Formats: sequence, structure tokens, C-alpha cells
Amino acid sequence: MNGRKILGKEVKVNWATTPSSQKKDTSNHFHVFVGDLSPEITTDDIRAAFAPFGKISDARVVKDMTTGKSKGYGFVSFYNKLDAENAIVHMGGQWLGGRQIRTNWATRKPPAPKSVQDNSSKQLRFDEVVNQSSPQNCTVYCGGIQSGLTEHLMRQTFSPFGQIMEIRVFPEKGYSFIRFSSHESAAHAIVSVNGTTIEGHVVKCYWGKESPDMAKNVQPVILNGLYILYKNNKQQQQQKKIHSEF
Repeated sequence: MNGRKILGKEVKVNWATTPSSQKKDTSNHFHVFVGDLSPEITTDDIRAAFAPFGKISDARVVKDMTTGKSKGYGFVSFYNKLDAENAIVHMGGQWLGGRQIRTNWATRKPPAPKSVQDNSSKQLRFDEVVNQSSPQNCTVYCGGIQSGLTEHLMRQTFSPFGQIMEIRVFPEKGYSFIRFSSHESAAHAIVSVNGTTIEGHVVKCYWGKESPDMAKNVQPVILNGLYILYKNNKQQQQQKKIHSEF
């Protein structure tokens, strides 16, 4: 057909091309974490809710890959930092659907070296993490922060994921323990913060070791790499060795 004339006009025929499906690079944009989302809230809902604050480059509600259900949080990315800041300030505590949402700066995972990507492409999944420890365990271990570790930094990092009951930091060791009010909040924190960069350090998060008495002001002592829990001034103690990689 190429070159033939139809109704006096020459026809050109060529292979069709499909639009590029390459994902937009938003790594240099400003990302807002949106937590405590109702199950019915969709990506379109959070995009519409945050649109008044400025031009949005990306928005998404994070879903479980197996069930397709919302994990209760999402992210909104802005081109402009001031727009993102205004969104965080004004949207925190606002009602979206049937819940008051929480907003904060999102912690972004750094790009892994190519040699590492093939071996670490599998990301943590909420349904796996939440079942790795007992429902009574609400404590997260966060390690790998060799400098700049403070209670304020940990509270700022983990507060988007739920109510924090207690934070214990050990700057000289580079790790901390964060106890949430619920097991689910702790699981969300592990999934979201593990592998992100804090103060220039890539951190690792997993379940902390929690005894039934931890909520009753159990006093921890770190001694020669051992995490010791003294219960009500008795001789009983539980020793859990901190992973050697930390």
C-alpha cells in the first residue's frame, strides 16, 4: 500500500509505534508520606485531596501485591518543595474518607549499585513482616546509623506510621528501639523504613525483642553486644545477642 494513490492522494504506510511506557523519574521531586488511610481510599482520592497545594508529579496508594488491598498508606510527590511543605502542614490531621490522615516527609530508598540490585530486588512485604513476630510485639529495631542518632530523629522518622509509646537510642552503638502502640504500626514502619537512608546511612529494620513486661518500664542494659532485660529487679534475665552485622 505504501506509495499508492487513493482518491488522488499518495498513501504512506509504516510500522506502528506504541507510546513509551517508561516510568517518570521523580527521584529529585519532593515526596510526602500519607498514613492512616481508610481502606476505600484510592490513588485518585489522594491526588484530588493534595492537588490544591501545587503541581503533583506522582501519587499512589500502596497496595498488597497478593490481595490487591490498600496497606493504609501512600505517597504524593510534588515538583516544588514549598508545595510539599504546605501539604504536610495543612493536610496532617484532616479527614479523608472515614479517618484522620497523617502526613510527613517520605523516606526514600537510595538506588542500589547494579551489582547489588539483582540480589536485593525483593522488597519486604507487609503480610510477611507482620507474621514474623507475635501480635504482642510492637517494637522495631533500627540499626546502622553511625552518626547523628537522636531520639528526635527517630521520632521524626517513625511517627508517620503510628503512635509511638517509647524510644530508646544507643548512639554509640548506632541503633535504637522504637515501641509502637500496635503490632501493625510497627510492621508498616519496618516495611517502609528498612533500606532507606537516614543521616547518610542505609539502615536496616526488623522486629525487636520484647518481653511481656517491656511495657512496664523494663530497664534495658547493653553490655558487650548483649541486650539484657532486667525484670522487676529480680535475678531473671533474658539475653538476646544483637546481630553481628550491626
